[in-house]
Order: sequence, then structure tokens, then C-alpha cells
Amino acid sequence: MIRTMVQRVREVLILMFLALMSKTNGEWKPNHWGRSNCVRQPPRPPLPVPPVQEENCLSWRVAVEANNVRGWRTVPTQCLSYVERYMIGGQYEKDVSFIIDQILAYAGDITLSADGMDAWVFDVDDTCISNVFYYKGKRYGCDPYDPSGFKEWAMRGGCPAVPGMLSLFNELLNMGFKIFLITGRDEETLAHPTIHNLHNQGFYNYQKLIMR
Repeated sequence: MIRTMVQRVREVLILMFLALMSKTNGEWKPNHWGRSNCVRQPPRPPLPVPPVQEENCLSWRVAVEANNVRGWRTVPTQCLSYVERYMIGGQYEKDVSFIIDQILAYAGDITLSADGMDAWVFDVDDTCISNVFYYKGKRYGCDPYDPSGFKEWAMRGGCPAVPGMLSLFNELLNMGFKIFLITGRDEETLAHPTIHNLHNQGFYNYQKLIMR
């Protein structure tokens, strides 16, 4: 009887000692055996700042391309890195290549008439020739559109061809289509540099360039 009481008192004292130690040195932490160990917890690092949710930038881009976002003027600032990676990181070229394959498959199923009236219409800016280097200076659209700045850029006549589009242009010519080019560029001031730019990039033998 006395031995049992002594044993219980000893257990109570041990538990009290461990409880005091846990308050001064750390926290009780259950181990994988279901017991409790006295462990000093290291200081917790600050929570990281959550990165920009690029899924939101993708949703925004798709909505713009589908014309479901109306009246927008600039790319959201938080999407600058996303747009830059899309444009120069390889995905843009892959998307263009995929669309070109679809166009050629569609055109290949067309039976051209003998009257020579089958035509294909190409836009100029960012269809035949690319303004990506201009928009790089404008933070890929995060800065507002600058008409005078774009006109100055177009006057240089240094736009590169959009990858793959010259091959599509020539393929359609070889199939027998007559190609018309259209652009919102001003004819009075930009006709010569635009034609010069197109020719430098290999766009010849189109029927007409229609300007504003």
C-alpha cells in the first residue's frame, strides 16, 4: 500500500517537472508512439509573400482575345512578366505555328474557282510583321498606347516578320489565292515605310495594300 502511494507520488512529481520544462524550453510535441517529448521549437520564418497568380493573367488574356473584356486600355501591371514570357519565351511562336497548320489544312480543302477571284486577306501589324520590339519599350502594353510613338516606330520600317507567316503567305500564293493586305496605318505618311518594310521581310506579289 505504502509502496503504491510512493510510486504514484513519484509519477506525479515527474509529470510536474516535465510540465515545467515544457513551458521554459519548448512545447509538448507528440512523437509517433503517442507519447510527448519536450522539444525546443525553432523560431518560425516569416510567411512568404504569395506570388502573382498567373492563372488570373491567363484568364485575363484569354478573355481579351475572345473580346469578352471591353474597353481595356492597358495590360494589368501585375501581368507584365507573364506577357513578356509569353511573347518572347517561345509560347507565342508555338501558338502561331499551331494556327498556321490549321489555316493550311483549311485552305487545302478549298477548291479554287477558275475565275481567279479567290482571295485571302492578311492584316499587316502583328500578322505579317511584328511590333514586339516596340511594345517591349512600352512594357508590353502596361503603358498606355502612344499614337505618336507608334508612328515614329513605323516610320523606321524595321519590323521583323512574324515567325512562320511569310511561309504561310507564300503557300497561299502557290495554291492560287490572291492576297490583299490591310492596315490601319495612315497612307499619307506611312505608305512608303510600310511597303519598304514588307518587301524587306519578303512579302511580295500581293494584289494590293489597303491603308487608312
